Parts: sequence; structure tokens; C-alpha cells
Amino acid sequence: MLVYYPMNWFIFAKNKQTLNNLFMKKSIVAALAFLWVSTLSAQTDYSSYYRDLPKPMLVVQAPVIPDYTVYLTDFGAIGDGSALNTQAFEKAISALNKKGGGHLVVPAGIWLTGLISLKDNIDLHLDRNALVVFSPDKRDLIEVNDGKAEDKARPSLSASKRKNISLTGEGIIDGNGEYWRPVKRGKMSDTEWNQYQAMGGSVSDKGDLWYPFNLKHYPNVAPNAEEQEKMRAHLVRFTDCENVLVQGVTLRNSARFHFVPQRCKNVIIDGITIACPWNVQNGDAIDITNCKDVLIVNNTINAGDDGICMKGGSGKNGLADGPCENINIQDNTVFHAHGGFVIGSDVSGGMKNIFVYNNTFAGTDTGLRFKSAVGRGGTTEDINISNITMTDIKDEAIVFQCDYFDNHVGAKAIENKAMAFAPNFTDIRISDITCYGAKTGVKATGQPGMVHGITIKNSTIFYTDKDQEISSDCDIKMDNVKFTTFAQ
Repeated sequence: MLVYYPMNWFIFAKNKQTLNNLFMKKSIVAALAFLWVSTLSAQTDYSSYYRDLPKPMLVVQAPVIPDYTVYLTDFGAIGDGSALNTQAFEKAISALNKKGGGHLVVPAGIWLTGLISLKDNIDLHLDRNALVVFSPDKRDLIEVNDGKAEDKARPSLSASKRKNISLTGEGIIDGNGEYWRPVKRGKMSDTEWNQYQAMGGSVSDKGDLWYPFNLKHYPNVAPNAEEQEKMRAHLVRFTDCENVLVQGVTLRNSARFHFVPQRCKNVIIDGITIACPWNVQNGDAIDITNCKDVLIVNNTINAGDDGICMKGGSGKNGLADGPCENINIQDNTVFHAHGGFVIGSDVSGGMKNIFVYNNTFAGTDTGLRFKSAVGRGGTTEDINISNITMTDIKDEAIVFQCDYFDNHVGAKAIENKAMAFAPNFTDIRISDITCYGAKTGVKATGQPGMVHGITIKNSTIFYTDKDQEISSDCDIKMDNVKFTTFAQ
């Protein structure tokens, strides 16, 4: 049965028998059936996003979900925010799996749960005012096999090697990330800092970090704060999956990244909202990792780290996983993020045929961000970016950085002496950029051969400090690019 459509009144009609009981006249049934098919086609036809591309891409197809529906409450779930519903989710997904798939509807309520794992041909649909909250007790998010707990938490909602899976609706998935993430004192107001300390936890000797270790109401799952910090996982991760749709839902407050499709094929991310505090650690919104045939449209993002990010793995493993290829990104809005559209820092698998068009970045740290380093670099090919509107950019409108260091809590810089897997940002065409307010217009740093074959044209950038800061070793050609600033 169809569940990701605007006509909510139709959701109660679970199967053809129900329709026959409700509407006795065949003409009415036929009319409704026609309307049903028409609505489905409207929701799943994305061909308009593939017209007149600089280089052809395969048009993505929405997953086909069997016409069978169950409700979470059918399996004993209680949506009061107190009862733990992990078993109800497991039972519901198992029941759908035995039927060959279908729709699991989560109605309005607060559904506290542990790990959720999807199977083939299943749509997890969240009704409006449905709030799926992952448990603040870390033990509920650690997978147990043969009676022994794994050494790190699993992604809260996951799927591995599955086909035809979807996450749809108007509800919210909340990762309860504050029970996992450390915070930096320098990024907190006094009020926020006091709120974290009220939870208990531990403050570093220097007083510059707070860890959710030794909390008042929940036990630790590691011997010390540093080891526990390494255990935090993504909110939603789909690995080695095919035919994926994420549509309409809100993902918020993850312990780490919010949505990570990894080595997936035929992925649609349409009209979702991603929200987390601006100052959280590693709070990426969408991280596309070694995927092929991906459409990202109509999404709204507020992130603590990168907004829409392409990753290709690092070193030999990234190369083996293959490139991010045929990625189509249109009509998205990114508010806070470290970068609006980002490639990197892990790029070893490569980037091929990426189209970024008609997106808005309002309040991001950087607009277009290309970052990597020796040991994690790779080659970019056929990257076309155009019609980007930016405002209130904290640092650079466009930036290339080839000595990137991930300065997360506990990170230590590693000196890379060998030049294996060096960054190779090339064949990137940027045009029709309008930026009102950035500290620096265009910045690029890197050794010879790391940033070359880049063109920027037909753009206007209003800067407040520097128009360009481009290393002599970087090859960036500009055509009809206007830099403006305050009257002197």
C-alpha cells in the first residue's frame, strides 16, 4: 500500500478487500485505484531532474514496496516515551519480512527504542507527530552476539545488503546524541555548559571538554571517557544496499553523522530535514560514501559539521570501494554547516560525474568546500556546480584545502611523508555563483598537481576581508568573476 503520498485519508485502506468492503460500487473502486496509481507515479517519477545534464546519468527509481501494512502498535508498542519498544520494532519487521515486505507504520507518539534494522522490501513510515527516540541508555545501542557485547555502538537505524528499503513520512527520528557526544567549552555559552554539567558527566583536567561519562542516571559502557567517545555511531546508515528512498522525515540530534549511505546504489533523498546544534562534534548531515546513482533534492539542513558531503574512503580500502559516481544534487537549502556542498576529506575511491545545481547556503562556515590530505586523496572527474546562492558565509565562499586535519576531540595530527593517495582536485567547473558576504572569496592551498583544471565563471562574490588567496601551485582559471566589497 502507498504511504508516502499527500492524501493521508487513504492510509486506512490497507488492502483490496478493505476497499471492496468500504466501497461497494465497482466504479468508485476503479476511480480510487486510478487515483492511487496516479499519485504513486507523481511521487516516484524523478526524471525531470535528469534533463539537460552536462553528462548523462541513470535516472534513479524509487523502491517498490509490497502492498501490505502493519502498525507498530500491533506488536505491543507503547508510545509514551517511557516504554522501550525495541522488541516491538523487531517483531514488526520480522512479520513483514515473512510476508515478503511491506509498510511498517509508526503512529503519533513517542517511541523509545534501541537498535532498528531494516530488511528487504520494507518501508518504515512515520506518521505526523510520530517521534522515534533512541534510548539514552548506551547499552541499548550496543549489539550483542552470542551473549557478548560488541566493542562499539551500532548505527541506531541500519540496513546491510538489502534491496528496496525506504524511510518515509512526516515524523522525527531523534538520536539522543547528547548522551554520546563530548562538547568543547569554547563552543558553549555559559547556559549550555551548565546544562551539560547538570547531566553529570566528566570535565577534562583543563576544563575545556565535557564528556558524557559518569552520567547521573545511565551507566558507562567503556573504562574511560576517551574510549567511550570512540564508540559513538551514526544515526542512520545503509551499507551495500540497492534501491533506497528517504523521504519527508526529520533526522535530528545524532551521536555522529545523521545519514550515511555507504556503497549503495540507486538512492533517493527527497524532502528531508536534518537538524542538530551548530556546535556538536562530527554532526555531519548527509555523507554519501562510495555510492552510485544518487539523487539529493528538496532537503533542509542545519548541521554541526558538513552539510551535503561526498566521501570516497581513504587509501587502498577507499580505492577498492570505488567512486562516488552519478550524484545529482538540486534544490536543497543548507543553513549552518561547516560546508554547504563538500567533497572530502576521504576521496581515495574518486569522484565521478557529480552535478550540483540550484542550491542555497545561508550561514554556512564555507560554501563550496573541497578538502583532503596525503593518504586519503583521490581524483575528481566531471564535477559541475552552478546556480548556487550563498549568504552570511563565515569563512570562504569556495575553498580547496589539501592538508586537511580532522580536529575532532582526541585527534592527533599525523605527518604524511609519502605521497601515496595525494589529493587530485581537477576537472571541476563552477559557474553562476552569487555570494553576498564571505570573509574570503576563493582560497586554495596545495602542492603542485593537487589543485588544477578548476574553472570559475560568471559569478559575483561579496567579501569582507580578501577576494582571493590562491597558492601559486594551484591552477584555478576565472572568467567573468566579480569580487566586490565595502566602498573604500
